[in-house]
Amino acid sequence: MQPRSGRSTRGQWDAVHHPLFARCYARLSVAAETRTGVAGVRRRLLGGLSGRVIEVGAGNGLNFAHCPGAVSEIVAVEPERELRALAVEAALRARVPVDVVPGVAEALPVRSEAFDAAVLSLVLCSVRDVPRALAELRRVLRPGGEVRFFEHGRGGGRVMRLAQRALDRTVWPPLTGGCHVARDPVGALREAGFELGPYRRVLMPDRGPALPTSYCVTGTAWRPPVDAAATGS
Repeated sequence: MQPRSGRSTRGQWDAVHHPLFARCYARLSVAAETRTGVAGVRRRLLGGLSGRVIEVGAGNGLNFAHCPGAVSEIVAVEPERELRALAVEAALRARVPVDVVPGVAEALPVRSEAFDAAVLSLVLCSVRDVPRALAELRRVLRPGGEVRFFEHGRGGGRVMRLAQRALDRTVWPPLTGGCHVARDPVGALREAGFELGPYRRVLMPDRGPALPTSYCVTGTAWRPPVDAAATGS
């Protein structure tokens, strides 16, 4: 049985516990909604979704307000206890039913093929094992199920990419709750067997100097209707 919103905040999920980063992220992410246009990105990302939706790494729940009424339920998985508590508060204000549960991307606490769509929003940068997390995502989506993604990763010219790799090897992950700036989310989805739909690369923020975290991509992918991983072919 799934834990309901706000329940089970201790135990194995507390292996992901970054309280200082969580408090900083919560403040900065709320400010970014209007100052850098992230709210508009979220609104476009989630437009047209319907049915049962799983959000992996829901953070403080900023996507919930943008889910359309055709969504019958969101199961929001978040391992960090302080962010999860904020997500529970956001769930209470959402227009659609939201169940916030503890869990990690590499071992989603839900049944196989239980969801019509999935949302990945600034989460692949920080999961510990990207291939395993995406294999889990394929498992829980029904065949033909849709993935909406908004991620940041490697970009820019040679100097920027060198800087991103240097940050990933040194100070950035310990300071930012495991975040990496040099990952390739589109390539990872493709390698995991998802069918890529349209996607768009954007700079966030779109004005001012580019930062190592500025190179974002937003788009759509699908679990194949006939899944080779499931059939063993």
